[in-house]
Amino acid sequence: MGPEGKKLLNIVILGLGFMFMFTAFQTCGNIEQTIIKSFNSSEFHGSGYTSMAIIYGVFSASNLMAPSVVTVIGPQLSMFVSGLIYSGYIAMFIHPLTWSFYTASVLVGVAAAVLWTAQGNVLAINSTDNTIGRNSGIFWSLLQFSLFFGNLYIYCAWHGHVHITDKDRRTVFISLTVISLVGCFLFFLIRKPDPEPLSGSEVTESLLQTESTEGSTSSSSQSGLCSQALDAFVKACKMFVTKEMLLLSISIGYTGLELTFY
Repeated sequence: MGPEGKKLLNIVILGLGFMFMFTAFQTCGNIEQTIIKSFNSSEFHGSGYTSMAIIYGVFSASNLMAPSVVTVIGPQLSMFVSGLIYSGYIAMFIHPLTWSFYTASVLVGVAAAVLWTAQGNVLAINSTDNTIGRNSGIFWSLLQFSLFFGNLYIYCAWHGHVHITDKDRRTVFISLTVISLVGCFLFFLIRKPDPEPLSGSEVTESLLQTESTEGSTSSSSQSGLCSQALDAFVKACKMFVTKEMLLLSISIGYTGLELTFY
């Protein structure tokens, strides 16, 4: 398979991973308030609306630190760990407790920021100026299928049910947890794209850089990771105050407000 074919395959795997994960998570978000109302327990006093508010509030606040996390541990591992947290949130509904419900909501907010930052990184490194539009379309098409499959599953599983029993709840959320985990492990199938061919002068420069770094120690490597994380944070802050981002923030803010009522 050629370099372009490998990049396209990476985009398809990325889209499928998100499709599985969000088939589970968006379905969970759509039905959780209904589940909570049907859940008869004196130990649980959670609210699905409060949970969603916590998730997206923490999500917003965590976006500034997310680039640093992705820089340090890499986009692939970032998506996998974030996916595990999403799966944990869904699994919590198998036996819900108030404290675990809200704790998981906070963790998912942080995980969401890291997940979507890593997704953007993977999409960018597997695209060129000529393919970014196509690749974005493929990814978002696959992602939006999650709404279809998730709601279809709930319709088939609960069709004709007037009351959601504990058995119905456990069966659905065990299934959704497994579906989410499948998406997590799909991320390990993403392969690093082949580097672009270098010109003669670039090859020479690359060799010189390699020779100059051969003597570096593990301590300098650790300090290098810290400086990369700090650099990613500073760049994110600087990008936020650029003219383009400030103008975009108006439409982004409106979109977020509209999605609040989605």
